[in-house]
Amino acid sequence: MTSEPAATDAAPIDARMRRRVVLASILGNGLEWFDFVSYGYFASIIAKVFFPAASDLALLLTYATFAIGFVVRPVGGILLGAYADRYGRRRALSLLIVMMAFGTLTLGLTPAYASIGILAPIIVVLGRVVQGISIGGEFGSATALLVEYAPPNRKMMYGSFQMSSQALGRVLATGIGLPVLLLFSPATVQDGAWRIPFLIGSLIGPFGFYVRYRLAESPEFERLLAHKADVARAPVREVLRQHWLQVITAIGLTIIGTSLTYIWNTYLPTYVVEQLHLPLWQGLLGVAVTSALGIGTCVLGGWLADVYGPYRMFFLFTAISALISYPMFAYVLAAPGFDRLFLAQFVVLTVFGLLQGSGPGLLAGLFPVSVRSTGMAISYNVGVTVFGGFAPLTVTWLIGLTGNKLMPAFYIIAAGVLSIVVVGSTLGSVRRRAPGLSPTESRTL
Repeated sequence: MTSEPAATDAAPIDARMRRRVVLASILGNGLEWFDFVSYGYFASIIAKVFFPAASDLALLLTYATFAIGFVVRPVGGILLGAYADRYGRRRALSLLIVMMAFGTLTLGLTPAYASIGILAPIIVVLGRVVQGISIGGEFGSATALLVEYAPPNRKMMYGSFQMSSQALGRVLATGIGLPVLLLFSPATVQDGAWRIPFLIGSLIGPFGFYVRYRLAESPEFERLLAHKADVARAPVREVLRQHWLQVITAIGLTIIGTSLTYIWNTYLPTYVVEQLHLPLWQGLLGVAVTSALGIGTCVLGGWLADVYGPYRMFFLFTAISALISYPMFAYVLAAPGFDRLFLAQFVVLTVFGLLQGSGPGLLAGLFPVSVRSTGMAISYNVGVTVFGGFAPLTVTWLIGLTGNKLMPAFYIIAAGVLSIVVVGSTLGSVRRRAPGLSPTESRTL
């Protein structure tokens, strides 16, 4: 493994460009989560529009379509992560946001099954595939750019902007989705008002492309290009051969966070209606408020990780998340109502924000600049696909199989235990196998 170029030939980073990088990252990841959360909110309606089957089967098909986008994410991560490591973060990010906007627009414009028959679900699936491929490369490339622009002692906090953008996407999705549900009659929502969030979300694409196209390449990547011998010619092969243990650690870091977010944010609105028999708006309002708070708690979590150590914070908040999962779900199920539901959301998602704040910086710190986008893309997308994308489908199936409405809590507990075991058992070896990282990068381990 070659060592990274020295940091001494770095030019001072323009503060305006640093702010622009943060904005560019927030736009892309925010659009991703705006779309995914909107899909989860309107899943029961999408099921009726595109999948004319018995209600339970239609909902399963809707979540299966949701999961397809995650199946192709590792493919997108491999292709686009390698592209970013060879040709630059800026070029990759400009392409990615156009693809994401296209996928969102496709869902908003596709006619119903009643109008075009089997073509309707086929087009929806293809839109999910395009978006899944683009999102596969988004996290790694955007996080790499954020962390590489960050001051040396603020890597975790700058990485946390990725997580804040997810919270922002949820807030915007709820801010648009909730008025649609409250202002229009159920028949009007069913007839097409549900498409409004997806049509509005697609408008982020042109503006995001403009912002990203005007970015300067990251200083660390520019230094890497100046030493062409250090540029990975086959980033995927290098990651799998030389950094496979870091990949396992990174997947372990991803398991608990992705399980929490897809249960408590994406699946919860459907759970509120189907299992708690409460109005949909009650679940959405809680997500909106806690996500708004999450914009700040994620940054706070990143700051705490910079000050007290990222892995110390990861283990602490992962353990808390697992321990409170069962009591919170049991508390709500004992007497379903808005007050209990909101309190549970507030407690769990506050801890979640503190946990997620250090996630992007931790993943970035595992890999050297030459393969950073590829390493993060492979690890993150495998973790999200297996433990996040299939979470709503898995929990829905388990509840139907067992009749136990506490299955979401058991799922999160299992995810927390698995995260702690995987990271705890590999971290020591990873620290000994990281001679290629710069001193700044090594401090994150």
